[in-house]
Amino acid sequence: MLPAFTSLPRRARQSSVVNSIFSWVLSCPLHLGNGTAMVGFDPGSKSGAQSAETAALAGSASGLVTRAMISPLDVVKIRFQLQIEKLSSQTRQGKYWSLGQASHRILSEEGFLAFWKGHIPAQLLSVCYGAVQFTSFEFLTEVVHKSTPYNSQTPAVHFVCGGLAACTATVVCQPLDTLRTRFAAQGEPRVYINLRHAVSTMYCKEGIPTFYRGLTPTVIAVFPYAGLQFFFYNVLKRVTLGRPREKNSKGSLGGLLCGSCAGVISKTITYPCDLIKKRLQVGGFEEARIQFGQVRTYRGFTDCVAQIAQEEGPQGFFKGLSPSLLKAAFATGFTFFWYEFFCNLLSNLEQKH
Repeated sequence: MLPAFTSLPRRARQSSVVNSIFSWVLSCPLHLGNGTAMVGFDPGSKSGAQSAETAALAGSASGLVTRAMISPLDVVKIRFQLQIEKLSSQTRQGKYWSLGQASHRILSEEGFLAFWKGHIPAQLLSVCYGAVQFTSFEFLTEVVHKSTPYNSQTPAVHFVCGGLAACTATVVCQPLDTLRTRFAAQGEPRVYINLRHAVSTMYCKEGIPTFYRGLTPTVIAVFPYAGLQFFFYNVLKRVTLGRPREKNSKGSLGGLLCGSCAGVISKTITYPCDLIKKRLQVGGFEEARIQFGQVRTYRGFTDCVAQIAQEEGPQGFFKGLSPSLLKAAFATGFTFFWYEFFCNLLSNLEQKH
């Protein structure tokens, strides 16, 4: 079967894979099993704890699908975050001044595929991050329930475990995040030809520490951000959906909306740290940023905060917030949606076999 498949032309193989995926997704049930009790260890679940393999596979698949969907918003957001000039359609000081204008300019100057610049390292990041985050979260909530008097399904536990799981995933995946940012930030002509060229160039010119640029603000931001995501997802799902035990299709669609709302609230609260992280990650990459406008060099987290506050004012810490909120709504909503979907799918497959 496999030799016959590999002997097909490339386009035929791609078409076959796409058709298989669509057939598989459409044939899967939309319901999510036990409704709200799918994310995190649920002591009341009849199927027991989620296995590490299931959590890792579902988290990876969730990250893969979600990343492909939200990449254009991520590219625009990064361009906004790195622009020193004010983002305003009235003054029009910088290269980009609105979401529509930036999208049109990127499309006209760099082509449609520019919205997926850095997509390979971004996908590697999403797959790795999703696997580590959800595996850690399931493990931590189970440990809390079995080793402490706290209920693993309470919002407070989800906040702490979600934050710790995200910090673990961040430390593991930070080099991929830096690579993704460099690819998305570069214009034309490209400084980095491909992933291998980027890794070798950064390593030779800047050393290993460059792959961990911006780690401090990332960890500072990711704990409350991810913790609040899990916290508000838990709260909103309890308020809107309760804790249904019967199988139905409302759980997944309601969960999608709850995840989107949780993402928007969390991102708004922690956004400044995300912007600072992006500014630090392109340090040593100034030659590729000249065509986009003014360039700044920061000596670290404190210096970055001071320069932004002095030159750009308080609003400077919220540049790119609009596309970021759109991205957060889609990313968080679909991350939880697809994670629960794939968990349910894998559980069904395990039961059948």
